[in-house]
Amino acid sequence: MKITGIICEYNPLHLGHKKQLDIVRKENPDGGIVCLMSGNFVQRGMPAIVGKMVRAEAAVNCGADLVLELPVTYVLSSAEGFAKGGVKILAPFCDHLCFGAETGNKDTLMALAKALLSEDFSGHLKAELEKGVSFPVARQKALENMGLDASLLSLPNNILAVEYCKAILSAGHDLEPMVITREGNYHDNTPDTENPSATSIRKLMRDGLDWKSYIPVEAIPTLEHTPLHHIQHGERAILSKLRTMTDAEFAALPYGSEGLWRKLMHSARKESTLEAVLEATKSKRYTRTRLDRMVLCAFLGITQEMLDSPAPYVRVLAFNDKGRQILKEARKFGNFPNIGENQEHAYQALEDRCGDLYGLFSKVPEAPGAEQNHRVYYKKNGEVE
Repeated sequence: MKITGIICEYNPLHLGHKKQLDIVRKENPDGGIVCLMSGNFVQRGMPAIVGKMVRAEAAVNCGADLVLELPVTYVLSSAEGFAKGGVKILAPFCDHLCFGAETGNKDTLMALAKALLSEDFSGHLKAELEKGVSFPVARQKALENMGLDASLLSLPNNILAVEYCKAILSAGHDLEPMVITREGNYHDNTPDTENPSATSIRKLMRDGLDWKSYIPVEAIPTLEHTPLHHIQHGERAILSKLRTMTDAEFAALPYGSEGLWRKLMHSARKESTLEAVLEATKSKRYTRTRLDRMVLCAFLGITQEMLDSPAPYVRVLAFNDKGRQILKEARKFGNFPNIGENQEHAYQALEDRCGDLYGLFSKVPEAPGAEQNHRVYYKKNGEVE
């Protein structure tokens, strides 16, 4: 069976995501689709708008066969770490990696990936970073100095697409990239009828406006009655954590190099709101997303050492009959990553903590213990078990 992997967040799953799943199914009708999905927190350093089990169920109902959880330490890495971690998990048992990009030309994306992995690029990047600009600006300028058109890397899906290509090339994986042109604007606050952005749909959901027009009908029953989560609901919990951290705990945070951890520490000890803390910490050298991830890592108790360590296993969130077959076959040949159900491992303590703290971002109060009590969603012959 040919298996296509998709690294995703489905925050929430919308019509564009359903279109991707349908294209993959049409290209390989007898094959399998494995989604490796972020858990309760997403790569931009925010809580997902609805919980991972709800999003995994929606994915299976919309065409995925198996949904695995991308470990939180990969999720909260940079775009490079996010892609590298995802490819590492999917490569042993998938034939294709499907992803969307504003530029749907695989050769163009692979050429940029090769350039970013070259020795020449390192020297050019270092020279640009020494000018005090942010990493994205330095990267683009370094590529231009090498005679390449780097304007493609100003678009968010292209950036991640190139990182997927880099991860495949650098590790020598046999994964074949399958690129789908991503139409619409990733950051749009007003949803496009055919190609809505997840950003715009989250806004509609939070504002209590009509969001169902932009969601596949198969996902609506799963999403419509679940509590919504947002950073603002957990603001005081985050501030409480930041105000009680020691100097050593700030110093151990990811993304805190070049004294950024110290700047965050001082801001947290004098500002009254989370937004004020971030505003006082930011500079032109560091992106806002980097700061958001840094603060979320502080709240969750994730250090740089933890972020650098490989995740010991992945968890199964949902599957159907074909997904069950994929699990069985992959395990039989020994090329499937270690499954984390009932694992006795220190990483489980982090997962339990993330699950408990996620509830603090809910609009409706949630009790702790969700991580320990969740059930894998199994859609058997169209019925749930």
